[in-house]
Amino acid sequence: MRIPLQITSRDIELPESIETVIREKADKLKTFNDQIIGCRVVVETPHRSRQKGIFYNVNIELSVPGSDLVVKREAHMDLTAAIRDAFDAARRQLQDYSRRQRGEIKVHEEAPYGRVHSLFPEDGYGFLMTMDGREIYFHENSVVDNKFRKLAVGTEVRFAESNGDKGPQASTVIVV
Repeated sequence: MRIPLQITSRDIELPESIETVIREKADKLKTFNDQIIGCRVVVETPHRSRQKGIFYNVNIELSVPGSDLVVKREAHMDLTAAIRDAFDAARRQLQDYSRRQRGEIKVHEEAPYGRVHSLFPEDGYGFLMTMDGREIYFHENSVVDNKFRKLAVGTEVRFAESNGDKGPQASTVIVV
C-alpha cells in the first residue's frame, strides 16, 4: 500500500489485539491485488442497547487505481466477527475488481442447437437431433411459449438438456 493503513474507532477504544487483527487482515488483502493504494478501516458502536448489548459496525474503504471499493457491515454483536465479515466482503470485492481489470468476464455457455427429428403431436412429445448426432426426447410442456403445435420436422431449436428417467431429455426447448 502506498498510503499507510488508517484505523479509526468511533465511540470505542480498540484494544491493541483488535488493531493487530485489522492490520493482519489488511496485509492479507495485498495477496489478492498488489496495486492497493490505501485502506481505511472505521470501527464504530452506533447502537448501545441495554437489553441486547453493544453492536459494532465495520466500514472498509479500499483505494485502487481508478476506483474506491467500499464495504459496510452493520450491527454485529461480536467485534471480531464483524471485522472478519467486513474483510471477507472486501476480499470478494477486490477479487471481482482484479478480474475486471484483467478482462476476465464470466461467459455463460450457450444453449446447444438441434433440429426437430420426429414429432408425435397427438401424444405431446417429440425428439430432437443434436448437432453431434444424439437423439433427445422432449415433451410439449418443455417448449417455450406454447409453440409445440407450431413445430415441424426440421425446425431449428435451442434446448437445455437434462437426464430423464429413460435417458437424455430437453427440459426447455426454444424455437430459433
